[in-house]
Amino acid sequence: MVIQMVVAFNRRDRGLSSLRDPLNPLVTTIINDKNLSLNTNPIEVYKQWVNQLETKTGQASGMPYDVTVEMALEHEEVRSAVEVAIRNLKNNAKAFMNAILLSTDKIPYGMRYIAKVLKESLHEKFPDAPEKEILKIIGNLLYYRFINSAIVAPDQFDIIDLDRGGTSFLNNDQRRNLASVAKILQFAASNKGFGGDSAHLSCLNPFIKECHEKFKKFFREACDVDEPEQHFNLDQWSELTMITKPSIYISLQEIHDTHQLLLQHQDVIAPDHDDLLHELLADLGEPDLDLLIGQPGQESSETLTKGQLASTEVSLNLNNKFEVPEDDEADTKVLYFRVKHMIADVIRSQPGENLARVLDTVATETQEEEHMLLIKRKEETEGKQVKSRHKITRQQSMLQESRFPIDRKEKIATNLAMLEEAGIVSSANGYQSVINDIAQDIRNQRRYRQRRKQEMIRIRNTLLSLDSKSKYYEEQIEYYNEYVKTCLNNLRTREARKGNRRSFFGGGSSKENLPPKPITTKYTAPRLHEKGVLLEIDGEPANKFKNVQFGISSTEEPGVFLVTAKFLGVDIQEKVEVVFQDLLQLQYEGVAVMNMFNRRAKVNVNLLIFLLNHKFYGKSIEGGGNK
Repeated sequence: MVIQMVVAFNRRDRGLSSLRDPLNPLVTTIINDKNLSLNTNPIEVYKQWVNQLETKTGQASGMPYDVTVEMALEHEEVRSAVEVAIRNLKNNAKAFMNAILLSTDKIPYGMRYIAKVLKESLHEKFPDAPEKEILKIIGNLLYYRFINSAIVAPDQFDIIDLDRGGTSFLNNDQRRNLASVAKILQFAASNKGFGGDSAHLSCLNPFIKECHEKFKKFFREACDVDEPEQHFNLDQWSELTMITKPSIYISLQEIHDTHQLLLQHQDVIAPDHDDLLHELLADLGEPDLDLLIGQPGQESSETLTKGQLASTEVSLNLNNKFEVPEDDEADTKVLYFRVKHMIADVIRSQPGENLARVLDTVATETQEEEHMLLIKRKEETEGKQVKSRHKITRQQSMLQESRFPIDRKEKIATNLAMLEEAGIVSSANGYQSVINDIAQDIRNQRRYRQRRKQEMIRIRNTLLSLDSKSKYYEEQIEYYNEYVKTCLNNLRTREARKGNRRSFFGGGSSKENLPPKPITTKYTAPRLHEKGVLLEIDGEPANKFKNVQFGISSTEEPGVFLVTAKFLGVDIQEKVEVVFQDLLQLQYEGVAVMNMFNRRAKVNVNLLIFLLNHKFYGKSIEGGGNK
């Protein structure tokens, strides 16, 4: 669960861009290549070959539909297709591998630091374990958990752009190609080769071994990162310099689950029984989801399920429960924070060689006026921030302390004396450490503002992308349904229009625009068996088929047919509805045989499609069989 949370968090915002930059060109190249096939499964390649052969000729191929890998590879066409797929797969996997190896610095810091901690923990717990085994686990985190999904499903992780004219709507062949590349890279990350049922792919094992050595170097470099304090430039005073408290968005169910995990593992997380975590958990008691959701009598509980209510997200401001001193001046950290604000206001209007000199010097009237003008501007700014829901103002006590006249610096001097007694500052250097900290705070606050601005830009772009994606999928569904309906209508009316056509100058008949009447075609079972459409009936021998007759009728719904049957001239009550789109889907999935009439009859999917095309749509297929 923790790994899932870490990966999900680091896939947001900059994490997504770190995946998009190296992967987008390669993924786009694969999905734009309509002729590319990376399917290395001989059985699937064999079935596709047989399907194409039967659909093209309209005759049964005479070859078995259920074969083993060895039987499939006996055919030269299958071997040739698999060899080409293996060669293309190796080239594409190498391109992805090189792009990933060059993206170490783009991996989010959080992922790299978790990998570093995981590596150190594994070394500590298993000191005798070889490094290659530990790096496999690191690879599972960095590649399989973080990168792999973005390759397999690029449309779900914004790796590719969504546009009507583009290729962001992935079909099964494109997804299979991407999954094949991801599988090779996963084998390389875990140093796993092909064998057994996949022995025909053993030629890729040397390539996988070579990639694994490169991956090991990549994983080592990814784990080489600074500690968070150095990376984010934080110290023990950083929290006090934050004007806005950190906040998180979390669902009620996640609060409940996190609480339960902390209770289960509190002795591991906080082995010291005096740790404040134990006190917090004792105060909270046992996790209760019903308590978080609310009373069952509420109106929302009547319309929403418990699961829906539990998924509700709330915003929580992070505050230190134990940082509530009885007197503000009793907490030296809070006091130091307040003193820095007071000093910053003073030195902006009254400069000096050092802080001690400024505090000892009486301010001029001009400096006093400048200081009061500064305070007035600050109050106006604070007033504007109150009206903005994106801003949080400083505490009222802080504002009151910054409003005192500049020549009354006794409070600053008194507070500095208290801080010097606590060993935080020193008058020997003119309180230079305070000035240094103020400069560092100013520098960090500017960086924080820039970071927040960038985050806002990314959030707006993400919202626009989500709106675009939602609109795209809705339009795509509507466009696809309309397209299929139009195609089927055109096919149905093609034959009907042949007899109603008029010359260009004579105009057309009004009957031309009428919907075509349903057409019924009747066949005896021996005739369908001869065509290869009917394979068997309830296990009966072919010489007993003469008593069975089938009827295939079109319906008012485009692409929908009704199949009936008679036995000794008596209608069988059961009727089978055949949807042409479903037949095409079965053919695409490599299904060659389907059952009808409650599994009492088996038919050849490819030849049934050929028959419907020929009889109802007037579609002449090259090399067609018997009519």
